Amino acid sequence: MFDVLIRNGRVIDGTGQTWFRASIGVTGDTVSILRGDTSAVAAAQVVDASCYIVCPGFIDMHSHSELFMLSEPKHEAKVRQGVTTEAIGMDGLSYAPTSPANLELLLVYLAAVNGTPPPDVRWSSVKEFLDLFDERASCNVAYFVPHAAIRVEAMGWEDRIPTAAETGRMQELARQGMRDGAFGFSTGLTYAPGAYSDTDELVSVCQAIRDLGGIYMTHARYSLGDRLLDPFREALTVGRQARVPVHISHYHNPVAGMGEKMVALVDEGRNSDIDVTYDQYPYPAASTVLHSLLPYWVHAGGPTALMQRIKDRRIRDEIGDSVDPQWGMTLDHYIFSHIKSDQNKEWEGRSLTDLAKSRGARMVDAICDLLIEEDLEVAFVARTGNPDNIRTIVKHPAQMVGSDGLLTGGHPNPRSYGTFPYVLGQLVREEGLLLLEEAVRKMTAIPAQRLGLKDRGILRDGMKADLVLFDPQRVVSNATFEEPKQYPEGIDYVMVNGKLVIDRGVHTGAMSGKALRSQ
Repeated sequence: MFDVLIRNGRVIDGTGQTWFRASIGVTGDTVSILRGDTSAVAAAQVVDASCYIVCPGFIDMHSHSELFMLSEPKHEAKVRQGVTTEAIGMDGLSYAPTSPANLELLLVYLAAVNGTPPPDVRWSSVKEFLDLFDERASCNVAYFVPHAAIRVEAMGWEDRIPTAAETGRMQELARQGMRDGAFGFSTGLTYAPGAYSDTDELVSVCQAIRDLGGIYMTHARYSLGDRLLDPFREALTVGRQARVPVHISHYHNPVAGMGEKMVALVDEGRNSDIDVTYDQYPYPAASTVLHSLLPYWVHAGGPTALMQRIKDRRIRDEIGDSVDPQWGMTLDHYIFSHIKSDQNKEWEGRSLTDLAKSRGARMVDAICDLLIEEDLEVAFVARTGNPDNIRTIVKHPAQMVGSDGLLTGGHPNPRSYGTFPYVLGQLVREEGLLLLEEAVRKMTAIPAQRLGLKDRGILRDGMKADLVLFDPQRVVSNATFEEPKQYPEGIDYVMVNGKLVIDRGVHTGAMSGKALRSQ
């Protein structure tokens, strides 16, 4: 007898092949594919899937959920999208391995990105961090060793090139992180302290994880060279010199016509034997922390030094107009998504320009004052994306889906709540940009293959029971820029490791997720 029988669904198995009619039997945490009449098959629970697509659970290749999953383990923003596994440790902005003192600094510096953990939950090694997720959250995680954590551990928040000994220490920490279960090394090269690195440093760390099967996962250095393709050329250079696979995070650019050039660059890399892939979110807007608008030199020494500097009017004068965005954008398009304190919550959903005007202040003063008032914990949504580029980039075979969802605040980017149903409902059903089977493949088999997950991503006998049931005619993202914290419709069942987490559209309370480990 099966624990659960999902009867008579249209199965999209993740391979890209057309759907077929079958039933799925679940025993423990594994599946069996059953063809033909299953009316006599016994099961403790039967789900009628005749109106549903049944497919592998979605893998979010870029998320910032790690601390939210510890503090709010039901994790409904993601599991209601059909997400059963998330890649965490992204953009080099996460928390293990670390010492206790450095952990507290990272928690302050990155609070607007990842939130905060329960006050009694702390860790040091990657192993200790990953152990926190086993059967304590609603979905699985796959961790990447973050550049910020190992750089701070090796050399502090220094704005300089590391010594040979410091490089060796970063290599050692990255290797141990891999042995503890990480899948690779992640960078955020537009954020301090990762922005202080050079290409040689990145190559050296990647070389240290090459023999362990590590992936180089990079938020590119957007300030480099032409600020268009050169940032991504550096990523390819790292892959070529270190001989490691490269995965580019949130591959996009708001400049018109860049979509074609960006996919051509990926083709160029792959044609020259660089194993490069990328993820992408479908909404035309970015999200990040407010202090990222300050020049890198202001961040040197860490969050305490940063706070002291921005209190100094002479330093503010030196910062001046450098807070303005690139690519001809304006801060009118930058909308506050998260502000820590109640006294400034009214600004969530309003622009940076509005804040400066309201306070009668220079933009640099409005930004610095707010950061001081909020202990650096402020984030924004930059509505600067290019829908045409998104639609060009999404169709490439090296693309996979990643939400890059920040869950902080009352007005997050709608991608945090709507990425996967938006692809299924808008890009597949309404626009016909992708076949449904190919879209599912980009959310399942391709990211599983990239991570080296041998037992997830496709539906075959004996594979892990991470499953999604959705109605292709009803699936829709309800998340908008005006009302971003809205759950989707049409995704009615989600199973993680054999347990129904979403059952008829309701969260069951199941905490069946775990940390997936590479080694």
